[in-house]
Amino acid sequence: MATSADQVEGEEDEYIMLDLDGVCPSQVHIPPNAPYVLTGLDTLNPILIIDDKIKLIGEYEETVGTCIVFSENDAPPGVHEETGPSETHLSAGRSSKNQGPKKLVKPVCQLQKILRFKLLSDGQTDSTIEQSSMKSD
Repeated sequence: MATSADQVEGEEDEYIMLDLDGVCPSQVHIPPNAPYVLTGLDTLNPILIIDDKIKLIGEYEETVGTCIVFSENDAPPGVHEETGPSETHLSAGRSSKNQGPKKLVKPVCQLQKILRFKLLSDGQTDSTIEQSSMKSD
């Protein structure tokens, strides 16, 4: 008999990227930090409702290869050290004022699937949302 600890060890997290590029800004405005509800992740067409107004339907796509997700933070200011003997390294031991801010990038996870969303038409709305909620129950 498998214990809950065994089940947790056997389970692996799966990350999915939510792609909203198919939703044109001219069609709909998505306010920043708007509340949302994502239902039917285990169905072929999950539903995303943003701010109780915007209804989107998704479709899974397998990635070609592996997609890697990165986090980006401001890097602490650093001092450039000369890497070898050369008179061309004029900035050795000091930082340049002309350089833009540096970013520290770290890998977060790998993705195997992308969930692409598009605007749900009025005719699809009620029946599709009902089907999605029935399958996820």
